[in-house]
Amino acid sequence: MGFLDRSRTVAPPDWNRWLVPPAALSVHLAIGQAYAWSVFKPPLEGALGLSGTQSALPFQLAIVMLGLSAAFGGTLVERNGPRWAMFVSATCFSSGFLISALGAWTGQYWLVVLGYGFVGGIGLGIGYISPVSTLIKWFPDRPGMATGIAIMGFGGGALIASPWSAQMLESFGRSGAGIAQTFLVHGLVYAVFMSVGVLLVRVPAEVVEQRVVRSAVNVSARNAVKTPQFWCLWVVLCFNVTAGIGILEKASPMIRDFFADTSTPVAVGAAAGFVALLSLANMVGRITWSSTSDLVGRKNIYRLYLGVGALTYLVLALAGNASKPLFVVCAMVILSFYGGGFATVPAYLKDLFGPYQVGAIHGKLLTAWSLAGVLGPLIVNAIADSQKAAGKSGPDLYTTSLHIMIALLVVGFAANELIRPVAAKHHEPTPEGVSR
Repeated sequence: MGFLDRSRTVAPPDWNRWLVPPAALSVHLAIGQAYAWSVFKPPLEGALGLSGTQSALPFQLAIVMLGLSAAFGGTLVERNGPRWAMFVSATCFSSGFLISALGAWTGQYWLVVLGYGFVGGIGLGIGYISPVSTLIKWFPDRPGMATGIAIMGFGGGALIASPWSAQMLESFGRSGAGIAQTFLVHGLVYAVFMSVGVLLVRVPAEVVEQRVVRSAVNVSARNAVKTPQFWCLWVVLCFNVTAGIGILEKASPMIRDFFADTSTPVAVGAAAGFVALLSLANMVGRITWSSTSDLVGRKNIYRLYLGVGALTYLVLALAGNASKPLFVVCAMVILSFYGGGFATVPAYLKDLFGPYQVGAIHGKLLTAWSLAGVLGPLIVNAIADSQKAAGKSGPDLYTTSLHIMIALLVVGFAANELIRPVAAKHHEPTPEGVSR
């Protein structure tokens, strides 16, 4: 395990810090495949006789495990360093696909759930937080941009994985054997791709770290969760994610439902194109808005996400089916705020709690994502199903859920306004030999 030891990853004096974002990106582009799970849903339903709810279970469990593993593994990531974390992530994420391949081959769906959802979900969580603390230490001058570059990969991973997975299923077939072969290729290729990050990542030398610590507030993960700032930010992230993922998970049927009763209904192919546009907005929002936060401040950028997001939802609720371009633009804005919220939150944590154990604090905060990943789709789907059962159609299927999202964003906006600097009683003592 010497190769994975943190001491073996300390950068030499002439190390180029711009090599660290590509290392992080190689991991995030891989684990971002999670957003392309919907490609596997129809083949699995046909091959194994599953319902839509059953075929969604691996994805839902993976998101839950992402939050839980990030929360409980954050301290280990801080202690052992990014190379160890990326190796664990690559091992779990790739193994998840291999276990799933066995499940699809033998027709044992519980193995798919175990592999992709549980084992792979651990890889998601550890991989997601693995570069955060390191990037912030390398880029103390531009933490929003640095974390945005990496986390952009998670939002954009589906743009690669979706067509790639679809092509393999076309080539191998949509039977259990074809799905198994596709899972197998995924596991092997992602293992190689993520190894680039394992080999390339470096942590800054102690003198660089001390330059960051000298001017910073430092709060431990244990103390951070005792502060109102942490829980206000938890509410902010949870409700911003709930609002975004509610549209993302239901995007294709939603746009078709909105315009089903108009003179220009949306075709299946156009709906798929809409999903791709949302993925692009999710990805671009991560780097664009997080970089902007370095200029305007973290609280101000979340005012944009939550305040303008609520107004955009209101436009959808009042005039969503009046114009297709209006609907598409509003949805893309909401998804860009969804992605931007993820990418900006590590820098917000660094501003509030300092770089000391920021990765562990970030991991604990991601439990908000676990709840939002269940809450958002549940609100949209449950209300749409009940409205359809009541004989309603078109935008009426979604009006109530859109108003709920507006309310959640308003609560998130209020929580953001309540955030103040962390009280000195929660600060860590100044490290020996380092002056602030």
